[in-house]
Amino acid sequence: MTLKNIEYEILKEYDIPVEKRIENWEVGIGLNEVDGLNPSKYLIELTKDSIEGRKTFDEIEKELKNYYNKQSKDSINYSEMECDLVSTRIAKMLEDRTFVFSPIQLKSIHRKLFSELLLDERDNSIGEYRRYNISKKEPILNGDTVIYGEYTTIDEFLKYDFENESGKNYAEMSLEKQIKNLVKFTSAIWQIHPFVEGNTRTVAVFIQKYLLSMGYDVNNDLFKENSVYFRNALVASNYSNIPKRISPNFSYLEQFFLKLLYKRDIELEKIQIFK
Repeated sequence: MTLKNIEYEILKEYDIPVEKRIENWEVGIGLNEVDGLNPSKYLIELTKDSIEGRKTFDEIEKELKNYYNKQSKDSINYSEMECDLVSTRIAKMLEDRTFVFSPIQLKSIHRKLFSELLLDERDNSIGEYRRYNISKKEPILNGDTVIYGEYTTIDEFLKYDFENESGKNYAEMSLEKQIKNLVKFTSAIWQIHPFVEGNTRTVAVFIQKYLLSMGYDVNNDLFKENSVYFRNALVASNYSNIPKRISPNFSYLEQFFLKLLYKRDIELEKIQIFK
């Protein structure tokens, strides 16, 4: 066989059904709710051009940048601007079928999602691991924080988690074991919190692309409508307070993944950490 006999398909932006494109836009916008961000009316109008095939994602991002560049710095709604740009990038990334299971892919997703967005005035290393330790007050923990990974160990722990996960054969696992393994891996890389900001959105996009690469039929309604639940379930799976008799609880995240992949009709249990 010569190289001339090998044919490759050039992936085009409009090769997916309209319904799937609508879903990807809804997921992109819905995931920003984890940080309390809502889109502008202008983005909602632009999504129609994308859905109906009149404009590419890159063209929409260019129009968004022009829209915000024309405004004075004092008049810009920076929360809407972040939501608009990140939503567009998430929708584009979910449509893109390329994927490599690697921490490099995690970095790449973060860089593509948040490029040119100043997420933290102390550190604008988009697509790079944080260079200091962090904490974050969680409403669901009554203001307490999850203990995140130590910044000098991020590389090592991600390498360990990815190598451990890559050695698993999901095709030979029971449904229950698939869910438990996916939950443990997702929880672990989120707890490391490799970036200063945008970790939940980055992990959510990475996990969706990982699941799609394995052939799972992902119920994107969950990320569209329950992104805050997803974050709180991650918090519950990583929070421990022994004097208050609280230990990490993976059950909420397991329910989320079960509904995400197999049983769409189940009701997600309300997350209760402090009783």
